[in-house]
Amino acid sequence: MHGHRGARGLRPENTLPGLAFALELGVDALEFDVTLTADRQLILSHDLTISALTSADTTAFTPGDAMFPYVGKPVKSLTQYQIRTLDAGVRRPKKANDPFAATQVPIPDTRMPTLGAVLALVGAYGADQVRLHVELKSDPTRPDLSPDHQLFTDLVLAELARHNRVQTSAILSFDWRILQAARDAVPHRFALIEADTIDPAWLAGFEVRDVADDIPAAAEAVGATALSPDRVLIDLPLMTSAALRGLPVVAWTVNDPEEAASLIDLGVAGIVTDYPDRMRELWTGRGMRLPARSVPFATRP
Repeated sequence: MHGHRGARGLRPENTLPGLAFALELGVDALEFDVTLTADRQLILSHDLTISALTSADTTAFTPGDAMFPYVGKPVKSLTQYQIRTLDAGVRRPKKANDPFAATQVPIPDTRMPTLGAVLALVGAYGADQVRLHVELKSDPTRPDLSPDHQLFTDLVLAELARHNRVQTSAILSFDWRILQAARDAVPHRFALIEADTIDPAWLAGFEVRDVADDIPAAAEAVGATALSPDRVLIDLPLMTSAALRGLPVVAWTVNDPEEAASLIDLGVAGIVTDYPDRMRELWTGRGMRLPARSVPFATRP
């Protein structure tokens, strides 16, 4: 059970309150997204531009700042100080049918945290049993928006090392160049894939057609230790090929317990979900081991 962006269906995504809530619910893995600012700080953000869905401007960092307003600007063009002025605690749906608007509890005046702050939070919870799934956001087709993949990977690995978290973390990316860059440095490397990224530009130059459209074979070729596809790509042939290569398959993003149950029956090794609470009910109903809940050291008796 992997908490997606913390617990996106329940609390603001990629924020300290959201990640803390997922730890308190109890997850096996805590997933979140990281990108790089103009001053080389690792900031949690799913998007390479500041999203109007998850962020709102408050005030300019300095009077007359030419970059203000910051919403809609590339993350790599803003400093951590400019980004820290954004309120990331209230979801602002662009459409009336946003599935999370009705279930996500807003936490106004919440900021976009650094990777270091997240690692400190996890340490404060003593959540050594929770694997950290750090997704490096990079679009190889948009170098104008994306950080240099080697520098980016090195900075993330260095921050994990500072917190003694390399061995208990996983590097995730749709940009498979990052998996290659991390190949000798971290034991867990998840190859993310969806229909739009089945292309050599995303797959580190690898042409899936060279292996008869066998996605697990391509993931194995770039050194992935797990395959994490969009749930709609998962079928029996994919699961069979992955099993032959010893690649666990982790499905994203699954919020319907019945669908999760079907995927578990098909053999997936993990479920990425916006609603860990729903999956805990499924786990209980099936007699599966529940991940332990975490509590901060400061509140322990």
